[in-house]
Amino acid sequence: MAAVDRRGPVTDDAMLAAALHLCDQELSPREIAERLFNSTGKKKGQHPSAATVMRMLRDRDDRALEASDYG
Repeated sequence: MAAVDRRGPVTDDAMLAAALHLCDQELSPREIAERLFNSTGKKKGQHPSAATVMRMLRDRDDRALEASDYG
């Protein structure tokens, strides 16, 4: 699920997949943010912030932990 704020989607599943791939290569959130870019919206073509990358990865980890608690 994509991160959403009151202006609309900030990230998408493709960005998350790319971030996870880069995270597996042991890159820092700042390095990951430098390699990603927003593909839609007002900030199309710009890089997400390192905070956005960290939030995106943390939210994914939280969802995975919740799923394992119920499974």
